[in-house]
Amino acid sequence: MGDSGGSVVSIDVERISFGGKEHHIETKHGPVSVAVYGDHDKHALITYPDVALNHMSCFQGLLFCPEAASLLLHNFCIYHISPPGHELGATPILPNSPVASVDELADQVAEVLDFFGLGSVMCLGVSAGAYILTLFATKYRERVLGLILVSPLCRTPSWTEWFYNKVMSNLLYYYGMCDMVKDCLLQRYFGKRVRGGSAVPESDIMQACRSFLDQRQSMNIWRFIQTINQRHDLTESLKQLQCRTLIFVGENSQFHTEAVHMTAKLDKRYSALVEVQACGSVVTEEQPHAMLIPMEYFLMGYGLFRPSHVSSSPRSPLNPFCISPELLSPESMGVKLKPIKTRANLRV
Repeated sequence: MGDSGGSVVSIDVERISFGGKEHHIETKHGPVSVAVYGDHDKHALITYPDVALNHMSCFQGLLFCPEAASLLLHNFCIYHISPPGHELGATPILPNSPVASVDELADQVAEVLDFFGLGSVMCLGVSAGAYILTLFATKYRERVLGLILVSPLCRTPSWTEWFYNKVMSNLLYYYGMCDMVKDCLLQRYFGKRVRGGSAVPESDIMQACRSFLDQRQSMNIWRFIQTINQRHDLTESLKQLQCRTLIFVGENSQFHTEAVHMTAKLDKRYSALVEVQACGSVVTEEQPHAMLIPMEYFLMGYGLFRPSHVSSSPRSPLNPFCISPELLSPESMGVKLKPIKTRANLRV
């Protein structure tokens, strides 16, 4: 491990999958929890979840997909960073503690890398977490190999989002994690098909997420919403990114326009947009299987691959002689592949 000058307490945590280890690291901007999965000698993959989520509620679906798990864990040691106070078993952050800015959270990511002695890393973030990792990539360009962003944010909040976040903040402050806050968050995360309605019951994933949100510390979530609602525009900084970027966005995501705008501003040679049909913002949970093939192609550009002995699935592009042409159609993958060149003529 690298010497960051901070202190750490390591706790073995039993997990349903892969047996991770959780570290609580003191940084200049407060403590941060990092759950580590895999072989420390492998390339590092840093993850950062959306508001009110952590790695168990934001990336569990992706890592429970056997093909995706074999792809990621074969190539990476995964470092799941939780927003302050979002980790499993978190206690309330002291009320007099300052609310971190987005820049301070990005700097916190750099301190995590220093602590573990990591150089350049791959990054995977969802919505607010995608913003933090994109900001990190613009500030520490030499430390980022690539970005995989899911329904990312990159501009200041629209009036609609700002107002929406303010309503949630007020409800959290005065009433805690009430049903209305949970409904707002679930609408942020998932598409209509998963959320159900008057004639359609809620899906299992919705019920599980409601239960998870009940366990969150409401004031810790309030703090992260305050932070992300005061974010600044990264549009000009995107032009300075030197890494490849793969963007996923749900067709029904509240942040669809943001993802299109971001893709249009990135270097056309090193970025692509994948729109996932009938899906909300948290693609990693709602339709993780749709991420597999685009991620495989993306990681092949780095010389990484999914071991064929783990799965003989003909869907893997890393076994080209086994591919059926119809399996590679966008419809069968459940995605619409939209390279940035198809968006270049849009006014965003």
